[in-house]
Formats: sequence, C-alpha cells, structure tokens
Amino acid sequence: MKRLVILGAGESGVGTALLGKAKGYEVFVSDKGKIKEKYKKVLIHNEIEWEEEQHTEAKVLNADVVMKSPGIPDKVAIIQALLNKGVSVISEIEFASQFTKATIVAITGSNGKTTTAMLTHHLLKQELEVGLAGNIGDSFAKQVLEHDFDNYVLEISSFQLDGCFNFKPKIAIITNIVPDHLDRYDYKFENYIASKFRITKNQTKEDYLIYDADDEVILEYIKNNTIQATLVPFSLTKTIENGAYLDNDNIIITIDNNQIIMPTENIALKGKHNVKNAMAASTVSHLLNIRKQTIRESLENFQGVEHRLENVLKINKVQYINDSKATNVNATYFALDSVSSPTVWIVGGVDKGNSYNELYSFVNEKVKAIICLGVDNEKLLASFGEMVDVIVETQFMSEAVKIAYKLAEAGDTVLLSPACASFDLFENYEDRGRQFKEAVRNL
Repeated sequence: MKRLVILGAGESGVGTALLGKAKGYEVFVSDKGKIKEKYKKVLIHNEIEWEEEQHTEAKVLNADVVMKSPGIPDKVAIIQALLNKGVSVISEIEFASQFTKATIVAITGSNGKTTTAMLTHHLLKQELEVGLAGNIGDSFAKQVLEHDFDNYVLEISSFQLDGCFNFKPKIAIITNIVPDHLDRYDYKFENYIASKFRITKNQTKEDYLIYDADDEVILEYIKNNTIQATLVPFSLTKTIENGAYLDNDNIIITIDNNQIIMPTENIALKGKHNVKNAMAASTVSHLLNIRKQTIRESLENFQGVEHRLENVLKINKVQYINDSKATNVNATYFALDSVSSPTVWIVGGVDKGNSYNELYSFVNEKVKAIICLGVDNEKLLASFGEMVDVIVETQFMSEAVKIAYKLAEAGDTVLLSPACASFDLFENYEDRGRQFKEAVRNL
C-alpha cells in the first residue's frame, strides 16, 4: 500500500486526503499550524490519521508521495529533506488530475485568473456539466471523488504549478504575467515566468494555449521556447487570425475559420482588462462548441467576483469600492485605471518586492489622498509622499475608512486596492475586504 503524506490541512489538503483514501493509499495529514475545526471533523469522520502544530519527521519522510499545500515554500527543511530522499512532492492539482478523464480548462496568470475562471465556468455551465476548482470553492480532489464532472475549470497559481509534472490540460490560459510573489522565486522574474508556463509543458498540438498577445513577457517567452500546443492569442490592439481581437467594440473570435462576433457594449463587467477576460472565456466556450447566443447572454448577466472592483455603497455622493483582491501592483494599476473621479486610495500590507513606478501617473492625475494600511509603510511613504497632499498611516480598517470618509468630497471615490498581501493585519484578502465593507456600512 502506497503511503500518501499531506502537508497542510486546508481545503486542498483535506480533499486530497479523502481522494487518496478512496484510491487505496495509506494517508497521513500533517499541519504545522492548528487545523480548522471543520476540517478536523472530516478527517476524524473518515478515520484519516492526522497531527497538528508539528511535522513529525519519522511519519513524513517515509512517504511514497507527498502533497504539499501551495502555501509551503520549497526551501523549508522538511521539503528539502523529502527532495533529498527522492520522494516526489506534488500539488493537489497533479494528484487529482490522474484520477479523472475530464476535459480540463486550466487558468493561470498574475491577475484576472479568478474573474476569467468564474466567467468561463459561468459560460460553460449553461450547456455542459462542469466543475469549478483550483483556488476557488471546493477542492479539485474532492470534486473528482464526489462528482467527477465531464469538464473542469481550474484556477491555478504558480505555486500549484510548481508541484505539477504530468498535468496536461486540454485548454490552458495565461492571462498575463507581471512581477509577483518574487519572494518565492529567489527574486528572479524569469523563475516566476517559467513557473507560469508549466501549465502548457505537457500539452500537444491537440491542446490549446490561450494567451494575451499584448503581454510582452508572454510573447518573449513563446518566441524563445518551444511550445507544442496550438496557440490561440487574444488582443485589444492587433488583428488576430486564429484567436480573438477587438474591432470597433466587437470581440471577433476565429477558430479554424469558424468566426463569432460579440458586441462588448453590454458586457456586465466594465474596464479594458475585463474585455480581455471576456475574450479568454469566450474563446474557451467557442472551442468547446457553446452556442453564440449562450455566450452572449452569459457575458451580459455575469455578476463579477467579490473583492474585485466591487461597488460597496455610495454615501454623500462618494462611491466606496472594495478591490481587496488586488494583492499586487498590476491589479491596482487596473483599479486606478478604471476610476475616473478624484480618489482617496487605501493601500498597503505585506510588500512582495513591489515597484510602484507604474502607478505614478495615476497617482499624480487622480489620487488626492493616500491612507497606508500596513504594519510597515516605509516604502509607500517614500514612493508617494511627495506626490499627494495627504498621506496617513493606520493599522485598523475601521480607522482607515473613517479617515477616508473625512477626506472624500461629493463626486470622489474611496478605493481599497492594497497592491500587497494581507497577512500582516488580516487573515487573508477576503477578511480584509469584508472588514472594509463592514466599516463602510457602519459609517
């Protein structure tokens, strides 16, 4: 009996434990922190051995295969010890994908992947049986065990791809690549880029790689590396023969001379970056033979993603927007780009080696005040201190919102778009976004 050891008892860890047990593995789950009550109950109910607040080496190093949570870096001692022993250390995506024959649509990128994944799922589910997993909702492993859908849309981070070796999606999407998480890639951008491109590594010409042809980083990589998949680019600026492009506010998608035209004026999601997300999702739908009418209607009624440019409330003619999901500079770039009014900007958190230069023009043009919400705001103060009249620091969301309320005048926007990770003051970006919304509602 093969021994499967799982490091990290979150959604993906517990899902993998259940699937592993069902497939005849001897399963052991180990978490360095405390295991959430709901996951503990599942493990106990299914008679799966577990430990918390430690990794007992003797019980981990005797594994045949290890599935580690994407949050655990490769450089920690226990992972190094496993790799030195030649034990394969994989991600949940890699483990679960070997137990399904489903058509997989896998989506990665620095930004836009959640919106694109949810939009793609929304388009496909009108006509196909399809699961949504990866970084969203129930784990992929649990869905393979309980439903095994005919199709899956997976949102996959670079950390999950780092643990993929044989994973082969039918359709892969790379939304864009900008410097992010460089702290996990030895501060080398090229390592992070290579990690994203692992999504297409095992694809053949029967498979498809959909990508942003306006993204220089992606184009450069494709030019200098051999990619087996059939390339399907999308662009806002170029005319694309096989793929998607924009022509007079119409999205034109051509696959093997079969063309569809989608007007963008009624797309529910606003902003140029959402036209790109719509192009990617519609291209998948076209490849999987969803009817044009269905694609058009689905684009028009899609509600968007919580914590991503989410309009919260208008108070005294001031619009409050929750973009807590903007955990890197490029995401905040889209947010500031999409706001047209004078802005009070709430920013800050755990810096991942950010460079704020690309935001300077927006800050000069439309940001009237900056509220730094982080434990260490030095870099923000140094970057923007000279550019705005008011720049203040706080470590409490409720206080940040109260300050914003005082600073904003009728017609302004208050934008929470942190450009940083949330772990210094919050549990995660969802917690940060919820606290923002609650504070706004309490004004």
